[in-house]
Amino acid sequence: MDPKDLIARRVAQEIEPGTLVNLGIGLPSLVAGYVPADMGVYFQSENGVIGLGARPPEGMEDPDLTDAGGGFVTAVPGAAAIDSAMSFGLIRGGHIDLTVLGALQVDSAGLLANWMIPGKLVPGMGGAMDLATGAKRVLVAMQHHTRGQSKIVETCDLPLTSAKPVDMIVTELAVFTLRDTGLHLHELQDGVTLDEVRAKTEAAFTS
Repeated sequence: MDPKDLIARRVAQEIEPGTLVNLGIGLPSLVAGYVPADMGVYFQSENGVIGLGARPPEGMEDPDLTDAGGGFVTAVPGAAAIDSAMSFGLIRGGHIDLTVLGALQVDSAGLLANWMIPGKLVPGMGGAMDLATGAKRVLVAMQHHTRGQSKIVETCDLPLTSAKPVDMIVTELAVFTLRDTGLHLHELQDGVTLDEVRAKTEAAFTS
């Protein structure tokens, strides 16, 4: 299985029935495809939709129905279009049960950096800062490395997204949770060893 799909499938296991969930752009958007429709989960997007479904079949895309990153999505029965004020009111008001965000880095204290790289052009911070701060639970879905470098670092050297730590990190190698003592290895992905995770993770963690 593709690493991104492996991550998305594992993240889907963290979603509880009847919850309001925000999916970030990129890898997190794949999660909707692994959540059964009968769970009563409503996916929210900060561009103004509650009730996002999975990506439509090729040729069935609707240019007026996209997620926050511009990717094509479907709408489930009961979906609603809302304005930006309502959308961010939900996020900032603490009404989002879970947000799934991508990351450039997460450090040993669970702090997230995902909105910019200094010196590189970015289209804007989007809703990342609001989501990382306002959601009841923050889960990071990302690949373990970028260009051979661990994305789970001892201390972020990129600008932080929020002073609030994330609750869980899911990569293609492992699942980490945050405890008072720092990062904790919650589980290994199938076929992955503890030694492999230690060798490929810059940050210290307990197991």
